[in-house]
Amino acid sequence: MALDVSSRSAQHERLLDLAETVMPGGTLGYFRLPDEVTLVVREGRGSKLYDVDGREYVDYILGSGPMLIGHAHPQVVAAVTAQLSRGTTFYIATEEAIRLAERICQLAPCAEQVRFTSTGNEAVSFALRLARAYRKRDTILKFEGGFHGVGDYAQYSVTPKGEPNYPHAQAESAGVPKVLDQTVLVAPFNDLETTGRIIAQHADELAAVIIEPLQRSIVPKPGFLQGVRQITRDHGIPMVLDEVVTGFRLAPGGAQEYYGVECDLASYGKAVSGGYPLAAVAGRAEIMSLCDPRRSKEPEYVQISGTLSGNPVAATAGLATLDVLAEPGTYDRLRTIGNSLRDSLVEVGKRVGLPLQAPGEASVFQPLISEHEATDARSLAKGDAKATYAFGVELVREGILMNPGSKMYVSTVHTEADVDRTLEAAERALRRVKG
Repeated sequence: MALDVSSRSAQHERLLDLAETVMPGGTLGYFRLPDEVTLVVREGRGSKLYDVDGREYVDYILGSGPMLIGHAHPQVVAAVTAQLSRGTTFYIATEEAIRLAERICQLAPCAEQVRFTSTGNEAVSFALRLARAYRKRDTILKFEGGFHGVGDYAQYSVTPKGEPNYPHAQAESAGVPKVLDQTVLVAPFNDLETTGRIIAQHADELAAVIIEPLQRSIVPKPGFLQGVRQITRDHGIPMVLDEVVTGFRLAPGGAQEYYGVECDLASYGKAVSGGYPLAAVAGRAEIMSLCDPRRSKEPEYVQISGTLSGNPVAATAGLATLDVLAEPGTYDRLRTIGNSLRDSLVEVGKRVGLPLQAPGEASVFQPLISEHEATDARSLAKGDAKATYAFGVELVREGILMNPGSKMYVSTVHTEADVDRTLEAAERALRRVKG
């Protein structure tokens, strides 16, 4: 049954009003639920969130992805609690940070060395800085529709507008220096021929090619990632995989293992953090060594540091999370429950008479009402954005929490009962959208 948000308590309403006063948009960032279904979270347990009035939601936002093993997982809570009494940050390496770096090097195919950051956005920005220093070039090639955080270089051609004009990129945020227009190129995802031509034409100026291996919810065509890898290798250009979403989520070795692709540098965040502020840049030692402080007097030295980066609390949470993910059968169960939800949502759409798709992978996908197959950013944009967004809002009204119009994240602790509840709510929501 739909939640009666009109019955929000006076305290809940006061908190929402206060948020509007003291925070831009009343939010923590650019994600904002519509007024009619917005909420203030009290706590999370497993696959559920609870608002300050005690309403329960099946959570498919999962903190925008980090809570891959669910909220307040007992093993993470126990590990973090034990660490808290020993101190929270020292600005000096701890055993926990060293062990986590070792684990990442064991799991991530490209990782010979690791430098910790606090956010995925930093990890991407620093990976590009390393590539620019290594290659001694300034220009970055990204893919249209790719999201690489909120840094200046990332705010180009995320949402296609007008006719394509490859490789020219368009800034999509105020405050991005105009000079960067000359240092960002864009290519179409899943179009290897056009991508290869652009790289060949600009090889002498390119510092790196950065790519989301799973671009938002768009699955790479067979051979596309491998083709980009070969082209970049032929021209001596570092390939950077943005694994902030896919790292440790698609497989223990992330997208590199799952899709079978190599890279020179990769950025990690979300799942590796255990819900704490932690991310990482990993890659070939030849490139990573450029941020070795013992090289600080050299012109090639790259500054990468942060006061809280790799702190022992976050590192402990990351280790505990990877321990849980390493338990036998974990990824099989995750894929089974995620694929069950994806496939069944599509069937619900057919039953209601709406073309509901669910492009993506088992543990992260995007409900999309569209007649067009999503193979790149432009075909994704051909969907019925208004109906897709309305469907997401109606799901939240039903107690199924997601980012309307965007992705759904599935955790290792979502259950068949959660799936059944979601599908029942989805049918009611779709019927309201259809009218």
